[in-house]
Amino acid sequence: MARHRNVRGYNYDEDFEDDDLYGQSVEDDYCISPSTAAQFIYSRRDKPSAVEPVEEYDYEDLKEFSSSLVNHQLSGIDQGKSIDSQSSQSESEIVPKVTKMTVSGKKQTMGFEVPRVTAEENGHSFHTPQKGHSSEDANLVSSDVLESASKSALPSHTIQASEEQSSTPTPVKKSSKLRQQIDIKAELEKRQGGKQLLNLVVIGHVDAGKSTLMGHLLYLLGDVNKRTMHKYEQESKKAGKASFAYAWVLDETGEERERGVTMDVGMTKFETKTKVITLMDAPGHKDFIPNMITGAAQADVAVLVVDASRGEFEAGFETGGQTREHGLLVRSLGVTQLAVAVNKMDQVNWQQERFQEITGKLGHFLKQAGFKESDVAFIPTSGLSGENLITRSQSSELTKWYKGLCLLEQIDSFKPPQRSIDKPFRLCVSDVFKDQGSGFCVTGKIEAGYIQTGDRLLAMPPNETCTAKGITLHDEPVDWAAAGDHVSLTLVGMDIIKINVGCIFCVPKEPIKVCTRFRARILIFNIEIPITKGFPVLLHYQTVSEPAVIKRLISVLNKSTGEVTKKKPKLLTKGQNALVELQTQRPVALELYKDFKELGRFMLRYSGSTIAAGVVTEIKD
Repeated sequence: MARHRNVRGYNYDEDFEDDDLYGQSVEDDYCISPSTAAQFIYSRRDKPSAVEPVEEYDYEDLKEFSSSLVNHQLSGIDQGKSIDSQSSQSESEIVPKVTKMTVSGKKQTMGFEVPRVTAEENGHSFHTPQKGHSSEDANLVSSDVLESASKSALPSHTIQASEEQSSTPTPVKKSSKLRQQIDIKAELEKRQGGKQLLNLVVIGHVDAGKSTLMGHLLYLLGDVNKRTMHKYEQESKKAGKASFAYAWVLDETGEERERGVTMDVGMTKFETKTKVITLMDAPGHKDFIPNMITGAAQADVAVLVVDASRGEFEAGFETGGQTREHGLLVRSLGVTQLAVAVNKMDQVNWQQERFQEITGKLGHFLKQAGFKESDVAFIPTSGLSGENLITRSQSSELTKWYKGLCLLEQIDSFKPPQRSIDKPFRLCVSDVFKDQGSGFCVTGKIEAGYIQTGDRLLAMPPNETCTAKGITLHDEPVDWAAAGDHVSLTLVGMDIIKINVGCIFCVPKEPIKVCTRFRARILIFNIEIPITKGFPVLLHYQTVSEPAVIKRLISVLNKSTGEVTKKKPKLLTKGQNALVELQTQRPVALELYKDFKELGRFMLRYSGSTIAAGVVTEIKD
């Protein structure tokens, strides 16, 4: 019967209390907190007994300027007269603008606090009780009121003169839009106490011990506390994977821990004596090579981990192993310095012969891949026992034949590359997620230029603009970030649906080029099927993975000189260097290799293996 209650005859007075006052709603104790009510609900009961003094909102610069302007033209008496004569008019102008919330006798103001105008016994004057200010200051309210007051009292030529004077720079503080440009190079030197930034990727065949090696390194450096490490040890024992405890430092997802295989690029940071290292732990399994390419594309230097135990190194190094492919990939993506960590040396009893056998085979291959001998270092290590990681080994079996650096010293000795700070801003998106609060977050590496909070950005290919509301570097909020930094940006003014992994953020004045067809010079790897016109490939570029087709085979080039040896070839075979035209299904944002080396490189893959590396030479509209 509830639906058929007699609404017309219903006595509503029962719902309200007898002492209900005008201007006060029903007091729902569950709906609004007393502090909120005190701030926002006007109540006649709490009428203040006297006018409260109100502090000003920092108009110091404005006041000094306007007072000097008026005093320049008017004597003290004229000034008083003109203000007196205009007081009634200006009061009527100001009073509607000044809105003040009075809150139950407390001094609580919301928003800007504006000077209050009150009438005094000896005529009208502007009264703002303020500590430590002269009477001249107290008589000034705001520059526009004074201007209107002084202009009416001044002759026209004086007004013109004062306008000319006011066009000179004023001591008013700059607004946020006219932010001061920072000296980025000086700021970079100051940051981290002069330590340089280096992006390091850890690569190698599956089960070579990459995650365990770097997890143990982080633990020995103190980046992972003992309590957390003890928890991992207990959990891994329960799961029957006791030896995976250190790997769990970097393999954080349940599936990675269950399978015992790294699947996505794990990212963290640590510090050495002279560097701040952003560490990326890449997956070694061949199914996750696209993820590994994403990590390698953001790296400056690499650590290649190989398994020293018998049969394992051979499995990773022979055809079909990931040691070769990873080595080729990082070189093609611009990494020139490499440390080879010969891991699990304790399983072969730190034999010098085994170490030399591995360095001989691998050194020859890396030289062919394009690494200089001086830029490659071989270090015997053990990830599980922690030998030769952060301090030189004390083991007599190793020290009798190895006198070189430990892994941390080698990482510290890497030379940081030249950063493109002077070029226009470019950031490649590696992840997009919704965070708490307004807007959404994107993460990625700044390839060129720098960014400050409040900058306007353009996202390509979607061609949408937004504003960078916040910048986070290594989980700490910062005001600016520059080329080489892995940052998280909080963006507002754009829909999250428009952005996906692989988009590139740039400055609206100098946008990145977007195309579906481009020409490139490619180097073909070890392939079984020759490449012909119309060959389908998967284009891996930065964090983008895009299906593409080789539209035209333009010419075959000489490897060393780059001269054309054959025009319009019918097919391309392994080891050849060629100029081709590619077409992608969707638009991609690219740069020419000669302009932006980082944004001009790409890889081509076909049926699960990498078939070519290339650089963009020409962009077709």
